[in-house]
Amino acid sequence: MPTLYTQSDKNVRLTWIYITGFLVFVIGVGYVFAGAMGNSAILYGAVIFSVAMSFASYWWSDKIVLAMSGAKLIDHDSNREIYHIVENLCITAGLPVPKIYIIQDSAPNAFATGRDPAHGVICLTTGIIDKLEKTELEGVIAHELSHIGNRDILLSTVVVVLVGFVTLLADWFRHWAWFGGRSRDNEGGGQLRLILMIAAIILSILAPIAAVLMQLAISRKREFLADADGALLTRYPEGLASALEKISRDTEPLEAANRATAHLYIANPFSTKGGSASGGKGKKMMKLFMTHPPIEERVKLLRGMEV
Repeated sequence: MPTLYTQSDKNVRLTWIYITGFLVFVIGVGYVFAGAMGNSAILYGAVIFSVAMSFASYWWSDKIVLAMSGAKLIDHDSNREIYHIVENLCITAGLPVPKIYIIQDSAPNAFATGRDPAHGVICLTTGIIDKLEKTELEGVIAHELSHIGNRDILLSTVVVVLVGFVTLLADWFRHWAWFGGRSRDNEGGGQLRLILMIAAIILSILAPIAAVLMQLAISRKREFLADADGALLTRYPEGLASALEKISRDTEPLEAANRATAHLYIANPFSTKGGSASGGKGKKMMKLFMTHPPIEERVKLLRGMEV
C-alpha cells in the first residue's frame, strides 16, 4: 500500500517530468517558427514580452486576486480559532504565518496565493468555516499551506509564461504568413525550409492547445501533491478527504469566484455538483481540460494511503 511519503515523491517526480517535457516542447516550437520565418530575433522578442507581462502578475497577484474576491483581512483578535489553526500548522510545517483573509460567501471553498512563503496568503470562505469540522478545516488549511511551501504560485507563473510564449509565437507566425511573409521568404532555403514551414503552419494551430493541456496537467499534479503534503502535515488524511467530499456535495454557488481565479481554489467552484461524464472516453477527454483532479480520485488516493 502506498504511503503519504511515496505519493508525495511520485507527484513531485511527475510534475518535474511534465515541466521538462513542456520546456522541450516550447524550445522545439520556437525553433520551428524561427526556422520557418528565417528570423531568430522573433524568439527573443516573444520571451521578453511574455516575461514582462507575467512579472507584474507574479509580483502583485495576491493583491489582484484578493481585491477581485472581496476578501477581508483578519488577525488573532478578530478570529482566534482560525488564527490558531493556521499558526499551529505553520509551526509544524516550518513556515511563517501567512496573512489570513475571509470571503463572506456561504459556499465552502479556500485558496492560497502569494509569491513566496514570506508573502503567503490563505483565504477561506465563511461557508467553509461554518460547514466543516475542525479536523476537516485543518486538512483544508494544511493543503493550502502546502501550496505556499511548495511555491506553487511561482511554478504556475513560470508555466503561464511558457504558455503565453507559445501562444504569442503562434499568433505572430499566423500574422506573418497572412500578410505575405511566407511568399517573400520562400524564395530560398531549400527543402528544410519547406519542411519547417509546413510544421510551423500545423503548430500554429495545435501548439497553443497542447500548451494549455500541459499547463492543466501540471496544475492537477500540484493539487495531488498539496493533498499528500497537507495530509502529511496533519497526519490525518481522513480530515482532508472528508472536507473534499463535503465541498463537492455542497450546492451553494461561489459568487466571489470567476474564471480567472477558479484554478486557485481547493475545488473548482464551477464544477457540476455530483455530476460525472458518461462513458469512459468522454470522462478521460473531460479530465484533460480540468484545472483540478476529480474529487472522487483525490479522496480515493487520500483514503488509500498510510500515514
